[in-house]
Parts: sequence; C-alpha cells; structure tokens
Amino acid sequence: MKRTFLCAMAALVLGAGIARADTSWGLRGGATFDPDQIHIGAHLNGGELFTDGWFIPNVEIGFGDNRTLIALNPELVYRFDRRNRSLWGFYVGGGLGLNFESRDDHDRRGDDSDTDLGLNILGGMSRRLSAGNEFFLELKLGVAGSPDAKLTAGFSFR
Repeated sequence: MKRTFLCAMAALVLGAGIARADTSWGLRGGATFDPDQIHIGAHLNGGELFTDGWFIPNVEIGFGDNRTLIALNPELVYRFDRRNRSLWGFYVGGGLGLNFESRDDHDRRGDDSDTDLGLNILGGMSRRLSAGNEFFLELKLGVAGSPDAKLTAGFSFR
C-alpha cells in the first residue's frame, strides 16, 4: 500500500513537471503544533491547473516531541493574485496528507510507528521578489489525521 501511494505521488509530481513549463520548486520550514515540532521541507509548484488554481505538492519532515513525522501533501491552492499597489497576494487551499510517524517512547514499549491519511486546509500570503522568486507565509490546519496546525515560511525559486 505504501509503495503504491508513493509511486502514484511520484507520477503526479513528475507528470505535473513535464506537463507545464511554468513549474518551480521551493524550500519551506516552520513550527508544528500538536505534536510540538520544527519542520523542514520542499515543494513543487506544479503549474496552473485552471484559472488561479495551482497544484503544489510538498513534503515536510518534523522533528521533536520524541517523534519524527514525514508528511506527503498533494495540495491545491486558489490564488487571489490581484496585486495592485501591494506586492502581497493571498491564497487558500487544501488537500490530503499522508503522514508517517515514528515515535521514540522510552517509558513504554520503545519505538513505535504509525501511518495516517489526513485532510488539510490552508491559507497564506505570498510576495513576489525582484528576481522573480517568491516568499510566502502559510497556516495549515489538520482537519483529520494530520497535525493540528503548522505555521510555515518559505521561498519558491523561478
């Protein structure tokens, strides 16, 4: 099951990259709440699927709270890019999250692991920089099977 999902995820990411010439990638990091962790990761801007709708799969690895969490998130976002005087744009979105959790429980049975399918909703703001790159701030809320909240900052490179 894990291999099938990972192969499907890889096909989606590679397919989006091949299908669109306007793809980009980026780095991200921030704080996760419940579990209390620091996370780092990367994302691929898979291109505009429909007017102002973008496919942005990402992977995040969280450390802390006696556990490691790896999250694979194929997400869709809708951008409100009506940037007039301000260089900031806003977006909302959501998607699934496949979460692999490894716990180090010294008091009980030792190491333990778990896999959950989650649902995320998110919102954020982004600012295009002079070189064409983009800086963003994002809040992601786990509706089911995902961490309660993630506050993330990152860069997309063009």
